Amino acid sequence: MTKYIKFFKRAFSGEEVDYTQITIRSAVLLLAVPMMLEMAMESVFALVDLYFVGHLKESGYAIQTVGLTESVLSVMYSIAIGMSMAATALVARRIGEKNPEQASRSAAQVLLVSFVITFILSLFGVIYAEEILILMGSKPEAAAYGKDFTRIMMGSSVIIMLLFLINGIFRGAGNAAIAMKSLWIANIVNIILCPVLIKGFGPIPAMGLTGAALATTIGRSIGVIYQLYHLLVADTQIRIALPYFTPDFKQIKAIVKIATPGIFQFVIASCSWIFLAQLVATTGGENASAGYQTALRLMMFFILPAWGLSNAASTLVGQNMGANEMLRAEQSVMKTVKYNVIFMLAVSLIFFLLGDFLVGFFTQETEIKEFAKNALHIMSVGFIFYGMGMVLINAFNGAGDTWTPTWVNFFGFWLFQIPLAYFLSKHFGMGPKGVFISIPAAETLITIVAFILFKKGKWKTVKV
Repeated sequence: MTKYIKFFKRAFSGEEVDYTQITIRSAVLLLAVPMMLEMAMESVFALVDLYFVGHLKESGYAIQTVGLTESVLSVMYSIAIGMSMAATALVARRIGEKNPEQASRSAAQVLLVSFVITFILSLFGVIYAEEILILMGSKPEAAAYGKDFTRIMMGSSVIIMLLFLINGIFRGAGNAAIAMKSLWIANIVNIILCPVLIKGFGPIPAMGLTGAALATTIGRSIGVIYQLYHLLVADTQIRIALPYFTPDFKQIKAIVKIATPGIFQFVIASCSWIFLAQLVATTGGENASAGYQTALRLMMFFILPAWGLSNAASTLVGQNMGANEMLRAEQSVMKTVKYNVIFMLAVSLIFFLLGDFLVGFFTQETEIKEFAKNALHIMSVGFIFYGMGMVLINAFNGAGDTWTPTWVNFFGFWLFQIPLAYFLSKHFGMGPKGVFISIPAAETLITIVAFILFKKGKWKTVKV
């Protein structure tokens, strides 16, 4: 028992470790533990919001607004994740080469580019919040009810981007503990403020759905302040000085080369999820949409830790390639696949056995619960393949080979999942159930293709 306690203390401490030298099992677990908890904390944001707004008077409108806004924000997440991929790949490669100063310079340039892009897009979201909800399938009255929530969430896209991106920088450096702690802080603030701002407390008036958006934004902002302290002030391996933000167009070109397909990679996936959400809303109505969004939030709560575990593969591939340890890089990926499959198998069993209980925690509406439960049962069929696939995708990204998973996603989501969902739900009259079936089908296909391409080994030749 003492051995395990010491291991967890080490994983949470944030101490600098040479992940190219310790055992592969230790390297994977030291990175995976804080990364899984980090991503679990990210998923808590949506669940906390969903729990509190699910108990509002207009719960159907509220749940739908939160879900549809998250679906649109997934495009912003795609940009943040794509840029963080570039940051992780560049920082990990430079750390593997034992060049922390260049790693810090690369991190500064990624931050500079990302801030400009996201600021412009967030303005668009603030201006057209109501129109975006209607475009997503929301009824005019529901869009009018939720527009302020969407406006605040879209306006805070810069904060969301910084939270993802700076954590990507720390993950690339192997300091996953700081990334984890920043999400802990952000979530604690959100959990405290959510009931206060939604229901009101003392002199603070009840703000309803708008209060949920404010609580989330304030929480994330405080988490970013914590990150910036460790990035700009504290004595860590990655330490950014203000002169590093001077535009370096050669470095920016390298960043864009990695990040652009990475952004497309997740935009492709996000647009597919947006299309599915819209298809559920139009074929099943408000209750089907609310049920589907509830199931997605639950699914993401359990899947994001698996994504965190798969991030360990990204860091280990990048650092080992920087140290010219190609065999070790590949072995690290397969070890991570093993652990993620075990985790996702456990999640599948939880959803099959406790799906009704989990859904009931967020809503008592009978029809919404039924849609959510069916969605959980069907989507969980493909969880084992999803666990394998996300590790392989992150391995490509960690190597800087962001084009391969982009093409895999394009084929799996746009040429397979979207047509399948459309035909099952509309042509064959299956409605929302047809959409649910398309999700595990597509994830299984994506995993098979990714595994074949990973074994071919072209990713080992990528230079960043």
